[in-house]
Amino acid sequence: MDYIDTADAVMFAYDYQHTVRVLTILRRWDPYQGRRALPGGHVDPGEDTRVAAARELAEETSLILPDEALTQVGVYNAPGRDPRGPYRTFAYTALLPTMPKPVAADDAAAAEWTPVLLIRADVDSMAFDHRAIVLDAAAALGLIRAV
Repeated sequence: MDYIDTADAVMFAYDYQHTVRVLTILRRWDPYQGRRALPGGHVDPGEDTRVAAARELAEETSLILPDEALTQVGVYNAPGRDPRGPYRTFAYTALLPTMPKPVAADDAAAAEWTPVLLIRADVDSMAFDHRAIVLDAAAALGLIRAV
């Protein structure tokens, strides 16, 4: 099967109350317009997926992070995960020492630090399969127990 490749950035940080938060955007366009999602997008031809994740993070949230700081969480390609067709997502994560203020741009209508507990409690809290990606990344970093 031919997939369209995308890359997502799953950034975590602790707030002042030591609550784990993940950087999310609100989607500007369909599918899932107005729903919470991870910063991410299409991989350009010939582009490394890790580089694409860092680029999309910067484009959608103005957060600049070297691609070497990102660790791969996994590859997500379950049938039906994207209503547009056969999309394959390469997800990358990092735990940041601070919670920089995001500035939404490009495909993001808004950007914010969302409590992971909120995402974990609500199965419909995010677009696509991004909730599962957030929980996988949080577990991989030891921030939560595996679901």
